[in-house]
Amino acid sequence: MDAKKRAFQIILFLGIMLLTFYALFSGRDLTEIGRAVGRMSPFWLIPAVGLAVFFVCAEGYMIWYLLRSMKANKDHGRTSSLFRCIQYSFIGFFYSGITPSATGGQPVQLYYMNKDGNRGSDSTVVLMTVAVVYKFVLVVMGFGILLFWFRPLKGELGKYFPLFLLGLALNVILVILILGVMLFPKVMLNAALFFERILIRMRVWKPSSKREEKIREFIDSYQNAVTWLRLHKAKLVWVVFVTFLQRISVFVLTYMVYLGFGLEGSGAARVILLQASVYIAVDMLPLPGAQGITELMYQTVFSHVFTGAYLIPSMLVSRGINFYFLLVMSLVVVLAVRVAEKRRINNVQK
Repeated sequence: MDAKKRAFQIILFLGIMLLTFYALFSGRDLTEIGRAVGRMSPFWLIPAVGLAVFFVCAEGYMIWYLLRSMKANKDHGRTSSLFRCIQYSFIGFFYSGITPSATGGQPVQLYYMNKDGNRGSDSTVVLMTVAVVYKFVLVVMGFGILLFWFRPLKGELGKYFPLFLLGLALNVILVILILGVMLFPKVMLNAALFFERILIRMRVWKPSSKREEKIREFIDSYQNAVTWLRLHKAKLVWVVFVTFLQRISVFVLTYMVYLGFGLEGSGAARVILLQASVYIAVDMLPLPGAQGITELMYQTVFSHVFTGAYLIPSMLVSRGINFYFLLVMSLVVVLAVRVAEKRRINNVQK
């Protein structure tokens, strides 16, 4: 990644984070908020942290599982260890967290996977499969909530209900496009090249032979993924199941926080479904880590769940664990991997 681009992304991330914290704490009693946060029971804090770590590690497990499955069938190439695949997942979380629409994670993951000796085609298929299943599970969850919990959802979300519909619609469109690439690659390639020519004529883009090459490679990678998945449906079912557990873990985390504050009156289903709705609404928004809008939406959606002085503290704990804590943990992994890589290079040079 270009150094200037990386610096811009970090500055943008920090700027949005500072504005978010300013909007949250402006005019509020910070001492009272701190006392409320301190009332969180460690008995529930520990499983909440465990669920957050599981969220990232589950992706690492799926990467390892799929890589190992592909090597077992082809009997060539190198497969990274489970521990190394979990590192890939933390690396992906960090770069996804600091880039708009979480676009920065997969390219960096692919870089490290290829550098470790994994076949480029295998690594691409694995990451594509994980991404496709993630979006598919999110769409299924969204439609399930919309169909079976429509009236309560509309009432609970209030003014943010259209944002939920937008988030769900964007995920549906993305899944349709991915399926289109998988099932009708030639049609999607011609459509992509057609829109590229229009944007060039409108002078939005400059002519580039590399762009067309990247478009073709992108569609080919999805084709490779669907070909492999058709031959290994049982493995796909298992990845879907693990992805469902991964998605639900971060929603259950908020209920752990609810219990940790000793609150009563809202059942587990209500808290979990509301957190899922917030997640779906902000998932596709072009903001690093969906910062700002997530916190604003949380204050409205959970105002009748975390009553009294517990609304802001609950958001600080739940958001702090499922995003900022994981981001710091992921940064530590990124730095550790880089240090280990430099040491390895120095040893080779010596």
